[in-house]
Amino acid sequence: MVRIGRQHRGWRQAELGARIGCSASTVSRLEQSTRITDMALLQAAAKEVGVPPPVLAVACGFTASGASARTTVAQESQRDAEEDPMRRRTLLAAAGSAVPASLLAPLDDALAVTPAPTTTGAPLDARLARARHQFDNGRHTALLRDLPGLLGDAHHAAARSRSDLDHARLSSCYSLASQVLIKVGRLDRARITADRATTYASLSGSPLAAAAAARELAIVLRHQDQAATAQRLILAAAADVEATGLKSEAQAAAYAALLCTTSYTAACASDRGHALAMIGEAERAARRLPDTPPAGRLLPVSPAAVDLYAVGVHWALGDAGTALEKGNGLHASMFPTAERRARMHTDLARAAFDWGKPDRTAEELLAAARVSPGEVRDRPAIREIVDDLASRHARVPGVRELTAVVR
Repeated sequence: MVRIGRQHRGWRQAELGARIGCSASTVSRLEQSTRITDMALLQAAAKEVGVPPPVLAVACGFTASGASARTTVAQESQRDAEEDPMRRRTLLAAAGSAVPASLLAPLDDALAVTPAPTTTGAPLDARLARARHQFDNGRHTALLRDLPGLLGDAHHAAARSRSDLDHARLSSCYSLASQVLIKVGRLDRARITADRATTYASLSGSPLAAAAAARELAIVLRHQDQAATAQRLILAAAADVEATGLKSEAQAAAYAALLCTTSYTAACASDRGHALAMIGEAERAARRLPDTPPAGRLLPVSPAAVDLYAVGVHWALGDAGTALEKGNGLHASMFPTAERRARMHTDLARAAFDWGKPDRTAEELLAAARVSPGEVRDRPAIREIVDDLASRHARVPGVRELTAVVR
């Protein structure tokens, strides 16, 4: 992983050695060794090339990838990236059991060593569209299973052509990988994929690919209690998109999406003024967008999607009542994908839960489960709400059914 990380940054062994205070030959021995002979040097090298400490620990055999390891979470006043749970406790190990470690092993291998190209013969655009369809329909397990092959073929295409378009496709593949990894609470891997999405977006020169990658990386950073860094990143990306003149709907949609994310980031940091200003600007930007985004749009934003973000912003600011009011005008038919329809119900469920309405919470979560079971089963934040309902409101209608969904 140190070698892959170094090569990913375009460094020679001497360059890494200079950064960590050793010779190129020492770096060479470190990368080729099958035994840990200098843990301090290994940690320094891994940190320099961006290998997260939890990933390094698993690679060294200190923890099992599926074990219940201690997890650092953001302060209670912050909200999880797009879904921070109420009064989140350190329960990610138990909640994460919805996605078995064995399913992630091939993806881990693909992140360490680029897979060989597959022999499917299917066009890359068609396979990427299929992968997005899996995400949009909450088929997280299927998507995670298909990602290694998709990444391998996207890398092969980019290496062969070195074209801007293929680099943009590769960035999109990594952005999608980040989305599903964030969804299922696997932040260490999501940080790696988001970093790579950013790198390949830069190579592509596409402001839209860069916007999508920056958004995913900002979400991961916010998850990792780095809200200030996330805010700087997303604001810079928004400025780059705005510099295009927002002449197309796709550019306007990307701009609105970035404003939504920066609004939510500000809300997580309890910056009410900035959060409300940004969501208001996003609402204005979304006025020129169609009610239903066209298929295949990289950042599919609509006026209803921005309104749904406003629900999350008010909830993150601790105003669950206003969040529910904001959601009164929303209904499932406004959203084209199962993921967004289910997300509407889970966002309203979070607000209802904080507002002390367990009946409404269970009702919304059951509606989400009917649309997309993965949105309830696979998201650690939502699983925690179900666990809380089961322990404190077991007699509320629907709680027993919800418990069955997450088990």
